[in-house]
Amino acid sequence: MNPLRPPSWNVALALVAWLVLLAILPWWLGLSLLLALVAMLLLLHASLAAGHARKLRWGLRWGLPGMLLSLQRALGGDVLAWTFALLGALAGYMLIVGLELWLDRDVRRPRAQPEAGHARSPGAAEWPEQLMSSAMGPPVEIIELEVPQWQEAGGDGLSDPWGGQASYGERGYLFSGDRRLHGVDRRACFSPDGRWFAAPFARGKGVLLWDRRHDREHRLRGWLLAGWYREQPWLQRRDEAPPCTLQQVLGADDADEG
Repeated sequence: MNPLRPPSWNVALALVAWLVLLAILPWWLGLSLLLALVAMLLLLHASLAAGHARKLRWGLRWGLPGMLLSLQRALGGDVLAWTFALLGALAGYMLIVGLELWLDRDVRRPRAQPEAGHARSPGAAEWPEQLMSSAMGPPVEIIELEVPQWQEAGGDGLSDPWGGQASYGERGYLFSGDRRLHGVDRRACFSPDGRWFAAPFARGKGVLLWDRRHDREHRLRGWLLAGWYREQPWLQRRDEAPPCTLQQVLGADDADEG
């Protein structure tokens, strides 16, 4: 998720209303609401959908000025009150930046090198360009992920590229040979050649990956399937974050590369 991505107009209107509400409420009540947002981000970070987490972050950034306006009004609205409010804004936004950096600590961002003679601002390179940077080795090829083709199991289940049907029931899939995968959603997909099967968790944020060639399961809490490249899954923590290989996610240099 890109923290600098601007909200849509309808979300922006809701955020303005949120700012005005905190400016009207007593400052201690507004502070309590902001601390509640922080607690939700910290405690539910792994299970929050990317869109919900983004809105909670926006709520912190937009709500802080409203709470500080309420605070300076409660302090009398004089020069000293404005001084406290400005100091509170400086400290508050520093804490918000620190919180977001901590929440994004698991996102691996390759370091992009600017081309000679062309200055690039930080974060200007998109992730495919970052993967091509010198920090990742010599630029041999452009990595383009194949988008997952998600399907929902119907009455007859899903058609298996390797033959037969995969039926769904009781929060799990049943494949031929009595191979069961539990705790997953009805929505699922196969890799282009059928070697990998992927399904989101039935509860919470995460994805199950089943390497059918080696009959190996990977339950990756907090990760999303970004796509396929050379029949291998690539994953990301949230929308628009740079995707990682499964080997990077598992943190094993000797992981199977099939």
